Amino acid sequence: MDIIQFVIILIVVGFLLWLVNNYIPMDRKIKQILNIVVVIAASLCLTGIALFASESDDWIESSIKKSYVFKRYLKDENIRIQSKDGAVTLTGSVFEDSQRSLAHGIAANQPGVKSVDNKIELKKETPAVYSDAWLMTKVKTTLLFHRNVSGTATEVFAENGTITLRGEASGTAQKDLATEYALDVDGVKTVNNMMTVAPSSMAPDPAKKAEKDDTVVESIDDASISALVKTTLLYHRSTSSLNIIVSTKDGMVKLKGIVNNAAEKDLAGKLASDVHGVTSVSNDMALN
Repeated sequence: MDIIQFVIILIVVGFLLWLVNNYIPMDRKIKQILNIVVVIAASLCLTGIALFASESDDWIESSIKKSYVFKRYLKDENIRIQSKDGAVTLTGSVFEDSQRSLAHGIAANQPGVKSVDNKIELKKETPAVYSDAWLMTKVKTTLLFHRNVSGTATEVFAENGTITLRGEASGTAQKDLATEYALDVDGVKTVNNMMTVAPSSMAPDPAKKAEKDDTVVESIDDASISALVKTTLLYHRSTSSLNIIVSTKDGMVKLKGIVNNAAEKDLAGKLASDVHGVTSVSNDMALN
């Protein structure tokens, strides 16, 4: 219960007590009984509001932990969640800044959340910014968020800012897209894509792939989709500086904000549409 609700209840109770004692003619004993009834009713009301707030906070904490993002990317991390009257505080430590960003995003997009205080820290083992180990993590994370590249099946290596990709792509388009995404990670100088392309006879059946994709979409909640899209845009060099507002309803993503030109707007829409769980993108960003 916030301070405004508490003050309103106190004002109402005070007014009722004043009314009963000064303007309603009745026996003194009856007035005393009414005073007691009013105080009890107010106490029950305060207790009910407190219980409701507590249940809401429990629901918020549970929803964050049950989300797709938390279960897939954060469940093994040391993250603690506390909600009080809709104000969520995140504490703990993670290895990657993307995990910190995802935790903030998934919490902020939960219904009933009023604010998020992200106190999650990076572990001391975190690689130095722009180091080869740091770049490998960034590229790997970027590929994981996109559905049209195989992040789990792609091996990523880094040496002096040059990224080497190995593994098997389902087609030339997937291989080229992996190069494009890796090259757009801040700090990457060049990309050496050594991935092999699977023979056409081994390519997945489109019907089966669509069925699998649909299953994945159904299992991803809207808050997770918004968090994934927001983090994806932050991790791509070409869109990291843009102030983009992301919202999701039933898998349909809406982008709002201001961009410098049509190319930035189109790229943001393209990147968002390739995130796991996104069914469509409404790009409402305005040109500066």
